Amino acid sequence: MNIAVDTAVILQDKGLRLQLPSGKAGYFNYYWLRDNCPSSFSATTRERSFDIFHLAEAPVARSARLDGDALVIDWAHEAHSTRMPLAWLESYAEGKRRADPADLPRRAWYGDHYDSVARFTHADLLSDKAKAQAWIEAIIVEGVSIVTGMPDTNEALTDLVNVMGQVRPTFFGDYFDVRTHINPTNTAYTSAALELHTDTPAEEHAPGVQFLHMRANTVEGGRNLFGDGVAAANDFRQIYPEGFRLLSTIDVPFFCEHETYDMRSYQRVIELDQHGEVSGLTISQHMLDLIDLPQEVLDDYYPAFCRFGKLLQSDKYIMRFTLQASECIVFDNHRIVHGRAAYSATSGSRYLRGCYADRAEMRSTYRALVSEGRFK
Repeated sequence: MNIAVDTAVILQDKGLRLQLPSGKAGYFNYYWLRDNCPSSFSATTRERSFDIFHLAEAPVARSARLDGDALVIDWAHEAHSTRMPLAWLESYAEGKRRADPADLPRRAWYGDHYDSVARFTHADLLSDKAKAQAWIEAIIVEGVSIVTGMPDTNEALTDLVNVMGQVRPTFFGDYFDVRTHINPTNTAYTSAALELHTDTPAEEHAPGVQFLHMRANTVEGGRNLFGDGVAAANDFRQIYPEGFRLLSTIDVPFFCEHETYDMRSYQRVIELDQHGEVSGLTISQHMLDLIDLPQEVLDDYYPAFCRFGKLLQSDKYIMRFTLQASECIVFDNHRIVHGRAAYSATSGSRYLRGCYADRAEMRSTYRALVSEGRFK
């Protein structure tokens, strides 16, 4: 059934077609049009207040017309009219995801990046929203930043996290203190070298942003090692496409086990986003579980895994530096691999306090800082 109601609007059984401002024709489903009527949303709560489940019959337009720069629909089975801007409709005509200001392209970096790492002061981030916006953008785009001028207090770290979100607990607790322990439950709590890794891969959803606040550092050794997993994985994709396919499509097990917990998960070593681009890594040799794939699959998987691991440790990708007391390095735990050289535990004092935040919450804060949203 095609009923011409307006020269630019055609009603059909399940939706309507109309001429869009670009000159293209667009098709829109009646359910979608009714559900997204501007009156369906509360300006106060910014939530949908209309419940399409309560309609007695499927929504169908009785008539529709263009009125200036808007489409006006009169509905057949209810006393209701919908008015929608044509420009707004055109943004959804091709079924693409709603534009996201936090979906920024990542910028890969290499081992010579340390002097270019984005730096901000603790005081500025707590007082200046423009600085906070630039800080979060740096973490989204490059995955790493350094905050200077951190007070030597527990509260300083909490205050910094709260600029982008909330402290996100893990099975280690809300915070963790990295110093030499008598009975360590983690390699980080020793003075031994710590291989490149991402944190807590054994969690089903590992925390997205990590904060490491150096409170004291006078020991010999212990240089920090940081690398961009995006840069390494992008190169690996070009060098060894089949190995990249294996590491980006096959889940492998990770674990973390002690007396009071037995955490397990399956993760892909190379993570891809909705665009098919590398978004990061999940990798940790000391928390990799026994890989329980068919042995024939391992014939190809293990060589690819080892080849990538060796590539990742290349000087091409790794920054080596010493995080100073009063500095906090903040980074994307799903992208940046980090480690530490061994140090002499008796040569001085080394105390680092850390915690995590949620990556989605960070992006939420960024969107709120840079855009007006849908209801302003």
